[in-house]
Amino acid sequence: MLRRFRLRVGLAAVVLLVPGPTLLFGQWPAYPAAGVPKTADGKPDLTAPTPKTPDGKPDLSGIWLYARPPAAPGTTPPPAAVPSAPSAPDVIPLAVRQSQFWNLGAGFKDGLPFQPWAAELHLQRVASNSKDNPDAHCLPLGLMQLHTHGQPRKMIQTPNVIVILYEANGGVRQIFTDGRPLPKDPEPWWFGYSVGKWEGDTLVVETKGLRDLGWLDVEGSPFTESGRIVERFRRVDYGHLEIEVTIDDPKAYTKPWTVVVHQRVLLDTDLIEFVCQENEKDQPHLAGK
Repeated sequence: MLRRFRLRVGLAAVVLLVPGPTLLFGQWPAYPAAGVPKTADGKPDLTAPTPKTPDGKPDLSGIWLYARPPAAPGTTPPPAAVPSAPSAPDVIPLAVRQSQFWNLGAGFKDGLPFQPWAAELHLQRVASNSKDNPDAHCLPLGLMQLHTHGQPRKMIQTPNVIVILYEANGGVRQIFTDGRPLPKDPEPWWFGYSVGKWEGDTLVVETKGLRDLGWLDVEGSPFTESGRIVERFRRVDYGHLEIEVTIDDPKAYTKPWTVVVHQRVLLDTDLIEFVCQENEKDQPHLAGK
C-alpha cells in the first residue's frame, strides 16, 4: 500500500477513534465564529435550534466534521462483514476497518447486497490493499468517502446553489437548488451532477452521471455510471447534521441500500489548503501485497 495513502487513512483513523472533541492539526488559527448560541455558562450550545436562512429554510452552512454514528441505548453494533480475501496489514486498527469510511458494509449484518461481479471486484480491491483507490493517486474521492472522511468540509448555502468545499484533495461540489433538471446522458464526472429540493426541513439531493467503477469506501465497494445517489440532509440542531444516503445502482447491487452519516459543526476555525501532488514521490512504489 502507498505510504501516503496509509498516512491519510491514519488521520481519518484518529478522527474515528478519538471520543469527544477531536484535535485537528494545521487548521486555521482560532478565530471566533459569529452567531454561535451559548449556554448559561458561556459555552457553545450545540443543541440550540437549527439556524434558518432569510427565506425560512434550514441553513446548512458551516464547517462540518464526520462523527461516528451514535449507538442506540442497549444495543450492540452488528458484526462487520468479513471479506474472504486475505486481510490487509494490521497497521489499520480493527475499529477503523469496521468504520463507514473504510467499509460501508460493516454496518450490515450480511454485508452489502453486491451483484456477483461487484462482489468479486470488491474482494480483488481488498486483496490488493486498495492500492487503486483514487485517493492514493491524488484523484478525487467518491461522494461517500468524502462524507465520512476525517478532514472537514465547508458548506456554503445560497438560494440557488449549495457549494461544498472538501479539505480532502481540495474538492469542490455544487448542488443546484434553482429548479433545474438533471442533464440527460451527461459526460461522467467524479462528483456527478447534483440537484436538490426542500421537503419540509430536509434537503433532498439526487446525483447522477458519476464515473464508472467508482469507490464508495476505502475497501472499494463499487459504483457504476448507471447508478444514482439520493441524499437527505437534515440539520438536527445547531451543532449536528444528519445525512441519509441511498445507493441505487442495480448494475452493482441487487437492491438499493441506505446508510446514515453523522457530522458535527466545527467552530472557530476554517479549512486549510490541501495539494496532494506537492512533492509527489510515491508513483514509482505503487504495489499491493
